[in-house]
Amino acid sequence: MTPFAINLVLAVAWQALLGDFSLTGLLVGFVVGYLILWLLQPLFGENRYCKKLIDQLMLVAFFLYELVVSSVRVAWYVLAPMKRSRPGIIAVPLEVCSDTELAVLANLVSLTPGSLSLDISDDRRTLLIHAMFVDDPEDERRTIKKGMERRVIEALR
Repeated sequence: MTPFAINLVLAVAWQALLGDFSLTGLLVGFVVGYLILWLLQPLFGENRYCKKLIDQLMLVAFFLYELVVSSVRVAWYVLAPMKRSRPGIIAVPLEVCSDTELAVLANLVSLTPGSLSLDISDDRRTLLIHAMFVDDPEDERRTIKKGMERRVIEALR
């Protein structure tokens, strides 16, 4: 049985012990089951279940942080029109390879205010991005590669 299936069984067992079946109780049982699996992780041998869930939560937290920062930056530009943006199109070389990784990365870039995924090259190795603030194209590439792309790879591989 996989650790995820064990976690689901523990969540249902938690609900059975409480005698109250609700979505909130199931979520609490899932978290309690996850903590139990995390503590017993050495018994399962080589498994990425616990680390992968943490990586996925880190990706969500990173995206929410980027969402707030870029929203404030775009709002500041709208409210203070004396500041000039430097829009530009940059090509970002990619390390992601699966369709899921490409789709998640492109969508996260597009969901971030001030940036938009335009196209993926035919060989699927380059992502074209339109950014609202491109003072230094190399810095933008580095930010996407070391930030969002790295976290997508960690969360999905």
